[in-house]
Amino acid sequence: MKSHRFISVLVLVALIAASITFSQSPDGSTTGHESAPTEGHSDPVTGVLIALTLMIGAAKLGGEFFERIRQPAVLGELIAGVVLGNLILVNPGWSYFEPLRVEYITEHWAIVVDAIARVGVILLLFEVGLESTIGEMRKVGLSSLLVAVVGVVAPFFLGYFVSVIFVKEVPPSILAMSPGFDIANIHLFIGAILCATSVGITARVLKDLGKIQMAESKIVLGAAVIDDVLGLLILAVVGGIVVAAEMGGSVSIGALLRITGIALGFLIGSFVVGVTMIPRTLKFMSRLRSQGMMIISAVIFCFIFSILANLAGLAAIVGAFAAGLILEEVHFTEFREKRPLHDLLRPVTTLFVPVFFVLMGIQVRLETFAELPVMGIAAGLTIAAFIGKQVCGLAVVEKGLDRVMIGLGMVPRGEVGLIMAGIGKSLRVIDDALFSAVVIMVIVTTIMTPPLLKARLDSTARKRSRTTGTPA
Repeated sequence: MKSHRFISVLVLVALIAASITFSQSPDGSTTGHESAPTEGHSDPVTGVLIALTLMIGAAKLGGEFFERIRQPAVLGELIAGVVLGNLILVNPGWSYFEPLRVEYITEHWAIVVDAIARVGVILLLFEVGLESTIGEMRKVGLSSLLVAVVGVVAPFFLGYFVSVIFVKEVPPSILAMSPGFDIANIHLFIGAILCATSVGITARVLKDLGKIQMAESKIVLGAAVIDDVLGLLILAVVGGIVVAAEMGGSVSIGALLRITGIALGFLIGSFVVGVTMIPRTLKFMSRLRSQGMMIISAVIFCFIFSILANLAGLAAIVGAFAAGLILEEVHFTEFREKRPLHDLLRPVTTLFVPVFFVLMGIQVRLETFAELPVMGIAAGLTIAAFIGKQVCGLAVVEKGLDRVMIGLGMVPRGEVGLIMAGIGKSLRVIDDALFSAVVIMVIVTTIMTPPLLKARLDSTARKRSRTTGTPA
């Protein structure tokens, strides 16, 4: 064990040393803000390779460390990015990743890395969609539906009011790009970010503890299916409002209904296509003898739906999620590959998805943590995040169930919160300070949930064992 840790530390030191080395030109000047070198035999792709090597390597080391301490690997990937992005605070010359931290990315290698990260998050939402089916959405009970609805509405309003309290004016960086920007858009987006739930973390805890078959666990996992759809729907609506406002359009009730109608229409249309066209299309594609047609077909559908969502004015990840939701394993039974689609997709997501989370970490500016308002809104958002999801436990209709445990199961924001925060940053709705505050909220809710959930489960098991006389 000690030897493994020692090797990990050595590799991490080597990665940081490489970052320092490649962030400087031969004469000692930094190259972080310069274009890829064109003299000699330098390949323009070298900058991309350097960045990806450091980002993926650091992501895996960070993920390994956090998994060893029984925490989600995504936290390690996020913190690895924070370290890489803030090396400049240690030495101003270590600025290789600075081109990824600006409002408008102009460096060629940085544009490519940013695009890879965006593809990674599209594949992640596609994978999340694959874990649920339309049939499962029909089967979830009334309690799951109510928990999901309350678990979206309550955090939204709490996040909105926290933003109203702490954000008194539009940040100068946003105002400089959009002089007529309405501060209400910031409040709406902060509220939307708090709607998200990363149920994968909860599912992992429940599975490890052997509690996945509890009634409370089934309600949480069922609610998560609906929660994902509602969260993405709210994201689509709020994102549409922001874009319309930036383009000088009206954000009236009519415009809001129109955006909501487009989002719902896209999701319903996706389901209709899934039932009618996709089985026939996949049956045709299964007859092709080219190698890898199963994974290629799935990814093509993912990208097509992402493009259609974008054309409809929605976030591309909404389309990716819809594609994953309507594609079921039964549609792939006639392909030559006999492995499940999840297994074929996993190597792709393992490579691309960490790039997104490391990039999110890179964009966190630690110097903003020294600002009291940032810590204030981070604390407010964290409290609102916990309370908002605890309230949803009260919506359970069955008697005798542990509502606190259900609320705790819905608390972690994880990767979904980071995705929404990243979209907000790309839409120029939130600045560096607000982004950092959201990251703090995500880290706290994600780290605190597993131990709190375990303690609650142990307490519930002891109480029920005393009542029934069976061992806990």
